[in-house]
Amino acid sequence: MNDFSIELRSETVENLQAFSELLNKDINTILEEALQRYFEEEQQKLIEKGIEEDASMTNLDYDEFWDGLDIG
Repeated sequence: MNDFSIELRSETVENLQAFSELLNKDINTILEEALQRYFEEEQQKLIEKGIEEDASMTNLDYDEFWDGLDIG
């Protein structure tokens, strides 16, 4: 694992400590759960964005798409 530094605002640290006590959960568990939810939400947004981009590439209706095409 790569080592890196994380800096949190004091309010965030206080909330982590408070929720850790309220939920009887380790702070690392809270952070892992929060990050997992974040990653899932962002992945869903990327999927939705990809679907929207794919749809925008084919914005012609059926008749417009085939108009002028000589099949035969």
